[in-house]
Amino acid sequence: MLVAKSNYIRTMVMETKEADLTRINLSNIPGGPEIFESAAKFCYGVNFEITVHNVAALQCAAEYLQMTAKYCDSNLAGRTEDFLSQVALSSLSGAVVVLKSCEDLLPMAEELKIVQRCIDVASARACSEANFPCRTPPNWWTEELSILDVELFGRIIVAMKQRGAKALTLASALITYTERWLRDLVRDHSGKGIKCSGPTDSDLRIQQRKLLESIVALLPSEKAAFPIHFLCCSLRCAIFLKASSACKNELEKRISVILEHVTVDDLLVLSFTYDGERLFDLDSVRRIISGFVEKEKSMAVFNGGDFREVSSSAVQRVAKTIDAYLAETATVAELTISKFNGIANLVPKGARKVEDDLYRAIDIYLKAHPNLDEIEREKLCSFMDPLKLSYEGRVHASQNKRLPVQIVLHALYYDQLKLRSGGADDGNPPDAVKTRNQLQADVSLAKENEALRSELMKMKMYISDLQKNNQAETCSKSVGTRKLTFFSSMSKTLGKLNPFRHGSKDTSHTDDSLGVDVTKPRRRRFSIS
Repeated sequence: MLVAKSNYIRTMVMETKEADLTRINLSNIPGGPEIFESAAKFCYGVNFEITVHNVAALQCAAEYLQMTAKYCDSNLAGRTEDFLSQVALSSLSGAVVVLKSCEDLLPMAEELKIVQRCIDVASARACSEANFPCRTPPNWWTEELSILDVELFGRIIVAMKQRGAKALTLASALITYTERWLRDLVRDHSGKGIKCSGPTDSDLRIQQRKLLESIVALLPSEKAAFPIHFLCCSLRCAIFLKASSACKNELEKRISVILEHVTVDDLLVLSFTYDGERLFDLDSVRRIISGFVEKEKSMAVFNGGDFREVSSSAVQRVAKTIDAYLAETATVAELTISKFNGIANLVPKGARKVEDDLYRAIDIYLKAHPNLDEIEREKLCSFMDPLKLSYEGRVHASQNKRLPVQIVLHALYYDQLKLRSGGADDGNPPDAVKTRNQLQADVSLAKENEALRSELMKMKMYISDLQKNNQAETCSKSVGTRKLTFFSSMSKTLGKLNPFRHGSKDTSHTDDSLGVDVTKPRRRRFSIS
């Protein structure tokens, strides 16, 4: 019966040179021994089941064994074709399962047009379900497509684009697919999850890298179609897997376009490793913020405005988020002052109406890095404007010993200026240029006074030390002299007390107006009774 139904076996039997042929090599038959057994049952009239899982393999085997209508009526190829067209390809689920089974039947399944037929049916049914869902949940079809290999999945996405599928529809399918195949790298958002300490050049990581690059290449052109959290997680995955620059740049551009919707947690996802123990390279965060600012500048210029003076509400929201992000990362030892300032300075000055959030981030950084000197602290605070602090912020800053003197003086001076003028604290001081110039002059004077005070203190201590040393030396010398010349000094003292030493009395206190001649005093006899 095999010879009657299969032209391949018939040919081999007729062409063999062996007198007694007992074995035929069929090791290359599509589907393997199980499928050949089903084909043999068909030849001998034994019942067997054709399903969506084996129909593609049976059709490939029928073609391989040449079991077509050309050689025998109602052959295996006709049976499988009827099931494929009438049953398997009548639904999305059936088409996807058949397409999945074709992954092991290439290239024969491609040559028999089975793959393309499944792709056409699956893409058409998916578009229909996306627009008019007939099952719950509405995105059930994305789970069906996610079982496919990325190459076949990509071909369905391309076919859906050609059929006019919306960007949000494609995004839903891509997100489901990514979360299924890169679950550990994309869906773990806590920063306290898996320990991705293995080498990034292992076979698994290489496979994941190629998969991610293929997914990013399938993203629709509408950059705002994806949630920003998904994009941030995908970018962290790309950085970890050392994906190509094109892959990372595409994700960065998409994030920068919708950065106004970013949260602090989204930026933290980009910044920390999966275990949450150390920082990634922050260059991606800086490029994303720079791209967003450049986009806002272009929009402001296009609308005829001045970006330096007026900042949009989107820029203000991003500025607030970045300040909160800096406060969260300020305690990390790996965050240097240059990296901290590099991110903070990307925000336009006009975007921060009140700089309390920025001051909080700076204060947290100073508290976490207590060994900074005065110059480093001034560098850290160089981009903060104390005049934009709220009243509570200035009060805290004026009492904050961690801040450099310059910032404290700015806060104190502004409060004194408000008290003198009696104005309300509206956050927008009048004549800000004049106030800043006066502050700069006061700061310069304060620094000079501080330097002079320091020099005077040093001189005072130096003189005090000299005096102490001189007193000690004088005391030691006088004590030694007194011991050696005690009698001689006593005789000198008594000699000074002798009234007859000069042969006359002491006239140093005599008044000249009395006319007394002191050159020749009269001789008198003095007696002591």
